[in-house]
Amino acid sequence: MGDSTSAMDETGIVIRVDDRPEALPQDHWDALLAAQARPTPFMRLAYLRALHASGSATASTGWQPQFVSLWRGGALIAACPAWLKSHSYGEYVFDWAWADAYHRHGLSYYPKLLVAVPFTPVPGSRLLAVDDEARALLAQALRALARETAASSLHVLFGDPADQAALAAAGCSARAGVQFHWTAEGDADFTAFLARLHRDKRKKIQQEQRRVREAGVSFDIREGAAITGEDWDYFYRCYQQTYREHHSRPYLSRDFFARMAAEMPEHWLLFTAVREGERVATSLIVLDPARRAAFGRYWGATAHIPCLHFDACYYQPLAWCIAHGYKRFEGGAQGEHKMARGLMPTPTASSHWLAHPAFADAVNDFLAREGEAMAGYMDELNEHAPFKAKDAADAAS
Repeated sequence: MGDSTSAMDETGIVIRVDDRPEALPQDHWDALLAAQARPTPFMRLAYLRALHASGSATASTGWQPQFVSLWRGGALIAACPAWLKSHSYGEYVFDWAWADAYHRHGLSYYPKLLVAVPFTPVPGSRLLAVDDEARALLAQALRALARETAASSLHVLFGDPADQAALAAAGCSARAGVQFHWTAEGDADFTAFLARLHRDKRKKIQQEQRRVREAGVSFDIREGAAITGEDWDYFYRCYQQTYREHHSRPYLSRDFFARMAAEMPEHWLLFTAVREGERVATSLIVLDPARRAAFGRYWGATAHIPCLHFDACYYQPLAWCIAHGYKRFEGGAQGEHKMARGLMPTPTASSHWLAHPAFADAVNDFLAREGEAMAGYMDELNEHAPFKAKDAADAAS
């Protein structure tokens, strides 16, 4: 059994901290999530519960749940998933240098308090709230929790603009990042999408897809409940192989995906590459059908086939998104190579507060300089967009 602590502020709002996401009511949480500006499937309570119940994100793996919720008269008015972290793995906003600086000065950087979806660098709403006032109170509650738990710092990763504003008002500093996303431009099909690319980019993609076809590979595409247990088993074998090749261990357990298949089947899309009747690779996509958004998540292969990664992870999902009227495909963290595949640079942000005044000053100075560099980097990336100018594309059509 887990523990829950609560306290009431002077306005009668009850602030709860739960070390088990199962202790929170799913209907209240998901209704609050649906009312946010940038909800994603990854913030559904079923997803967060599965991370914990499957043993993927628990105190034993360095993710100690500290879910914060605010209640007024029995109604949930604000909430977020928070974790006391004993390391910085699985976050995709890198603060290893900060931890090292603390260590070199004889200070402890861990535990730190983190608001994020474990192992999931997908931007979206993090501080769920009924209004800006409740969101501001939640941001203040997080600062208080960081102090109470003797955390070195507070970090909120990949939040939306409303989150960033509330956290800035609570004394946090912003950190800029970049990802690469595709957004729909009304293309009738994947061929029309390719036609908008500069010739060298278009030819490169066509050559890569031709190499995959010439290798005898075709794709089996399954969505939702049509993904069988056997499909999930092969996917997990591929998922493990990817980590093995990088000399590391998978973050997510097989049980996590079993729970997802049972509890959130409508959010999954699986591409399986087949050659001569045998599976050789998989690419797993998360879908948000309500908002027509898709998120590239995991890839793995049991045979080496040149260019298969690009086809399975980008071209096949993009073709599917276009055919099914999806508006956005997010390719995951990092990767300038995604631009050549039609995914454009998109700014992301995180928010940070450090308890130690001197380190806070040093980090704030670093973030200001990093932010200027990131702005220049974004400008440079946009100057090398893979798409033809619109007037030229119209003339060619």
